[in-house]
Formats: sequence, structure tokens, C-alpha cells
Amino acid sequence: MSSATATAYPMPKPEGLEGVVAASTALSHVFGEEGRLVYRGYDIHELAGKASFEEVAHLLWLGHLPDGRELDELHRKLGANRDLPDAVFAVLRALPADTAPMDALRTGISALGAAHRDLFDDTPDLEEAIALAARVPAILAAFFRLRQGLDPVPPRPDLNTAQSYLYQLFGTEPEPRHWQPLEVYLVLLADHGMNASTFTARVIASTASDLCSALTGAVGALKGPLHGGAPSKVLDMLNEIGSAENVEAWLTHALDTGQRLMGFGHRVYKAEDPRAEILRGMAERASDPAFYALSKTTEERALALLEERKPGRRLYTNVEFYSAAVLAAVGLPGDMFTPTFAVSRSVGWSAHVLEQVANNRLIRPQSEFVGPTDLHFAPIESR
Repeated sequence: MSSATATAYPMPKPEGLEGVVAASTALSHVFGEEGRLVYRGYDIHELAGKASFEEVAHLLWLGHLPDGRELDELHRKLGANRDLPDAVFAVLRALPADTAPMDALRTGISALGAAHRDLFDDTPDLEEAIALAARVPAILAAFFRLRQGLDPVPPRPDLNTAQSYLYQLFGTEPEPRHWQPLEVYLVLLADHGMNASTFTARVIASTASDLCSALTGAVGALKGPLHGGAPSKVLDMLNEIGSAENVEAWLTHALDTGQRLMGFGHRVYKAEDPRAEILRGMAERASDPAFYALSKTTEERALALLEERKPGRRLYTNVEFYSAAVLAAVGLPGDMFTPTFAVSRSVGWSAHVLEQVANNRLIRPQSEFVGPTDLHFAPIESR
């Protein structure tokens, strides 16, 4: 085989596109060195625990916090859009009971786009964004119940997103101690700069494809454990550790054998993830005291050991670590953690799609070709 290759591009080739500006956005930004997250000019501490998820959705979609009339109208539209077509229920019923919920969500959104072509056309708009964000939790709740042999729970339009999601999951009106922490979680995860799933959604939207296609791709990206699939891995790790007394030995063995500690380090943050800080306080208030003690002891010892073994790497607690404690406290099983992340991020994804199509140019990056260019075909008998 010839060793000749194409001429390399004179541009830098950062691994994983690190540092490459792929789009302009006014939606959110991660200030990694400072450990700050901003939505439309608002620091996340200004919103978490103060603004409702619907207010934040309005902010991301429309660029400003709603007044009372606007918020009432958004609640009305979300409540009116939670019903699923029979075709989507049929698809969800056909899935094996052991299907991963993220796979069910990906399939359900795709089925929704096919069944509701009258609504989800090739030109995404705000009404479509609202309609899809309302149905993402409904798809997950329907599959959650179907896999247990239970009937889906019809939606109640009077409930907010956090309440409605828990109501459709479990069939009972949720208590404030459950839906209020979930709502803060939804606010914290609604958008996060140009992350992998958001970039995926924007690439698909840039082709002039439809909103359901863009979010189907985004769900596929979020599923990966290097992106959104980590919270359940944190729960697995904490359950394996078992108790605060086992933390030191377990972490030492894990690091000695090259295992990755879940919930620590971030591609962008070089200071503590502000979402982790907020979730830590929520976990202390909402979690079982023994589980919180296990989580806190694990965090403290993990950070100390990581600094000792990897000095200067600036590895801090990320959002996934205390997401596990908070989502477990509101009653969700581990395999519903990342899907619940998607409930929140569906708002950010759709906002990015709307921003992309408002000033669209097909996203078509270049690559460096490193293969041969002068090979010649030979008949099979001479190979």
C-alpha cells in the first residue's frame, strides 16, 4: 500500500474540536475558568430556586422572562400539548420491557415526528418547540409505566412541568418535597453552551431538517456516558461503596486499578460546576441522611485523592454527582436519570434549533484527510 497522503490543512486540529467556535449564541454560556453558567444574561444562581422551569423555558425561547400573562399562556400551551398520538403509544408498547428509557425516548420522539407531520414540518418554530417540550416527559412517563405492565396516566393540564412529569410517572399528585427539587434540577440543566447534544441538534437543524429529527439526534448524543449518561453511573458507584466507612478503601482500590471516578471533572469547568454547588445543598435537604453522608464523604475523599494523584488537573465535582442524590430523592430509578436530563434539555435544544434556523448556514466543517490517494484497483484473482 502506498504511503502517499493528501496534503494536510495548515489549520490546527484540536482533539474533539476543543476551543473551536462552532456557532454564535445568545442563549447560554459556560465561564469555565470562573465556574459560572449564564442563561440570557442571568447567572444560574439568579434563577435556580427562584424562577420556575416554565419561566426559564420562556427566557430561553423568547429572550426575556415572562410577565404574568405570558407565563399563564405558556402554562396553557404546555398543558394542552401533553397528549400523545395513538401511533406513539403503539410504538412504545411494541418495545421490549427491558429497553433502555433513553432508547425509548429517542424512538418515541421519532415516532411523534412521523405521526404528527401536520405539526412538526420542516420549518421549526416556537409552537413546535412548546409542543415537543410538553411531550418529552409524556413519552418517558408512558414508557415507564408500560414496561411495568401499567396503563399510561392521562396528563393534567393544570400541573406544571415538574408536577406533570411525576404525576404521569407514578399516578399520584406529587408532594412539594418531590416536585420542587425536581423543578430546580430542570432549571439547572435546561441549557449549557455548545455541548455535544446541542451541537448535534444545531447541525441537524442547519440541514433544514425538522425539529423532531434534531431532538432525536440530540437524545442520541446525550445518551453517551461521556455526556449525559453519567448520573446513573454515580448512583451505581455510591451503591457499590455502600457506606461512608467503605469510602476510603473503595476509592483507593478504584484509582489503583485505573477506574474512573464518576461525577468528577468536566471538559469546560476548571472550577467547581455551579450546578453541583446548588445540587449539593438540595441533596442535603432532600436526600436520606445516610445517603447524603455517603455522597458527601465520597466527594470529599475523591477530591483529595484526585488532587494527590493528579496534581494540577483541576478536577472538581460536576453536575452529575449530586444529580444522583437529588433524582433518587424524588423517587426516580437510576435508568430514568439521563432521560430526566433530556426533559430539561429539550427546552435548550429547541431554543438552539430556533436560533440556528433564524440565521442559518449549513454546518459543514472540514477534515484533514490522512489516507492514501494513489492506490490502483487490481482484479480479485491477483490480490
